[in-house]
Amino acid sequence: MRLSLGIVGAGQFAGTFAKLFLAHPGVSDVHVTDLLPERAGQLAAAEGLSGTFPSYDAMLESQAVDAVALFTQRWTHAPLVLQGLRAGKHVYCAVPMAVTTEEIAAIIEAVEATGLTYMMGETSHYHPATVHARNRIAEGAFGRLFYAEGDYVHDMDLGFYDAYRYSGGENWKATASYPPLLYPTHAVGGVLGAWQTHAVSVSAIGVVDERGDGVFDKSVSQFGNDISNATALFEVAGGGAFRTNEFRRVGYPSHIRESRFRFFGTEASMEQLATVALWQDKQGVQDISELLEPRATLSPDDPSLQHIAPELRAAFTSGSAPVHDRARLPRVFDRLPNGHEGSHHFLVDDFVTAVTTRTLPSVNAWVAARYTLPGIIAHESARQGGARLRIPDFGDAPQE
Repeated sequence: MRLSLGIVGAGQFAGTFAKLFLAHPGVSDVHVTDLLPERAGQLAAAEGLSGTFPSYDAMLESQAVDAVALFTQRWTHAPLVLQGLRAGKHVYCAVPMAVTTEEIAAIIEAVEATGLTYMMGETSHYHPATVHARNRIAEGAFGRLFYAEGDYVHDMDLGFYDAYRYSGGENWKATASYPPLLYPTHAVGGVLGAWQTHAVSVSAIGVVDERGDGVFDKSVSQFGNDISNATALFEVAGGGAFRTNEFRRVGYPSHIRESRFRFFGTEASMEQLATVALWQDKQGVQDISELLEPRATLSPDDPSLQHIAPELRAAFTSGSAPVHDRARLPRVFDRLPNGHEGSHHFLVDDFVTAVTTRTLPSVNAWVAARYTLPGIIAHESARQGGARLRIPDFGDAPQE
């Protein structure tokens, strides 16, 4: 079986993924739609896609499309996912899964009712540090894991202003105030992608922004949000805790490494910074930086990246790290751009394989809920001054 795919949203991220989906041997053709038809036409022409649709509704009505891949604005994801599933389409969706508990519940219910594939495209699930920690946890190398940390430290000045202007039009400041804790999966997903548990409670603190430029201004924000930096401490099932940081005003080289992780066990620990990664036990320290470092496959000036803001291009130039197992990937991907620390190739292959073999993808609806819901509850905790709140859980994915 080969599937026909429809790309929804022809923004800055869609082009790289359109190229990979089109090249995958499990995909027959790729179409695209966008609220701005000229952007859809430009992407179709640039990547040699099969064509465009005038609207998402028209794409869903077409029998020529088996699945859709959503690259739209963050708060639009859940309604579009639900519309796609109810129209009988398999759905790949960029992060986050949703912005409310109710939306997450509705997606899980729709996946159960339709039997269709849903996958959230969380890059940190295949972050080299996550992959390495997942492997070492499975081997028992940490002993009992009891604490972890995940940071998503991406300063607004390093690409986000341009990205919001591109997608938000003249009222871009209203959406640029998107609450950091409602974009939690690049931090939470890296921790829980390695540590096979889930969060059960959280206390979070938010820092009110002081820049004064109309971003993170409650009077401007469509989300009523004035928090630009936030920290959350989670309790996990089975005992232990993890902490995440979501920073949008931070003196840190986000273009070098946006997400970074630490894991602490009774026998060993692992720590990652912007350019250094260490494995530590009771005898000493081993530098594992080279094992986790993706090899650059493109220059930031490569013509294929011209549609992406200069400050964001570094995220799309990385190849795979030595810790990645590329044996399962189509060999055609060996010659194609990757990104976000080597994750893009795996994400595309995960989804196509899940649809064509009717198996669950790695970041299925139940896993996506555990990566997303902690941030939703953490944001509410921050709004309540750090109150410790329980986190609902939708359980494990059903056995196939």
